Amino acid sequence: MKRDLSFEDISDGNRYKAGDFAPTGTNGCKGCAECCRVTEDTIFLDPFDIYNLEKATGRTFEEMLETIITLRVSEGLIVPVLMKRAEGPCVFLNAEGRCGIHDHRPGFCRMFPLGRIWNEDGTFDYFLQIHECPHLGGEKILISDWLGIDQIDSYEGFIKAWKEVSESIKLSSGSSDKALKSANMRLLNEYFIKPYDTKKDFYSQFYSRGI
Repeated sequence: MKRDLSFEDISDGNRYKAGDFAPTGTNGCKGCAECCRVTEDTIFLDPFDIYNLEKATGRTFEEMLETIITLRVSEGLIVPVLMKRAEGPCVFLNAEGRCGIHDHRPGFCRMFPLGRIWNEDGTFDYFLQIHECPHLGGEKILISDWLGIDQIDSYEGFIKAWKEVSESIKLSSGSSDKALKSANMRLLNEYFIKPYDTKKDFYSQFYSRGI
């Protein structure tokens, strides 16, 4: 995304909800896959993403670490990110230039070319990143369909809850590096390293965990 620009500069100026139609159509990507080729280490993963990756690969978080995912520090938090190959593409981009785990792809990938913008009341809207995809064709698609996530209300509730958990870690640890490191380890252990049962509902497992 372009930086140091206004919301109007990077978007079409609209805010969308999951029940809205937005011009996200990309004409089938036309074999482009450019967004999958230049991911670097920017695909941040949340617990729902890890649950889906465990389902897609049959591996636990620890088994995927340093082969599919790695850890990165972002705004004081240690968070998992999707790895890339040495030449740049996402590890799941196949020889046909398509996503090898499309049904289980991370939320960041599901949204693209949409972004998420938070409101002061703790809710969020979606917005269209107009500079990020060369194949935006203007076809309007229902955002909940574009995301392709069942139980969209439960998913969006999780997104808000996860943001609250993440922010509480930073607030509770104050300015102490030792406290922040300890809090980060609790976060990793409870929400990522501890395996999910991929045959059971994700949301009940997520809300049963806590630090």
